[in-house]
Amino acid sequence: MENAILLPEVVALINEGHTVTLRLKGFSMRPFLEDNRDKALLTKVQQIHVGDAVLAETAPKHFVLHRIVKINGDAVTLRGDGNIGCEHCRREDVKAFAIGFYRKGHSYLDKTNGLKWRVYSFLWCRLLRPFRRYLLAAYRRIWIPLFGPM
Repeated sequence: MENAILLPEVVALINEGHTVTLRLKGFSMRPFLEDNRDKALLTKVQQIHVGDAVLAETAPKHFVLHRIVKINGDAVTLRGDGNIGCEHCRREDVKAFAIGFYRKGHSYLDKTNGLKWRVYSFLWCRLLRPFRRYLLAAYRRIWIPLFGPM
């Protein structure tokens, strides 16, 4: 099912108070999250903060699951971990918050408030950010062909 059809229904369920587990599509959150392998557990947004992984509508019926990198009043700047560029939306366009992720087919949740996610976030988003372009290129061209996705 296309995201333009599925995700508005997912948002409606979340707004009713349900949590939703959604299989991820796309490569924008590499290297930590992989296309069609990992799942996100989403819930209703209470408050948003820099560093949160959120589902946001960046254009009509165009949704992304990215990390918030900046909040300036009503303007929210998003970037996928596997992206160099940013996307923008308004505060009300942030539709869901990722509680955590089921990775690599595991049945346990890597929580976004857990130590593993926070350490990864610090390393990838702050410490390694200047080298992200080169690390992503090496990951795609060397790591994946030799070892498969992380």
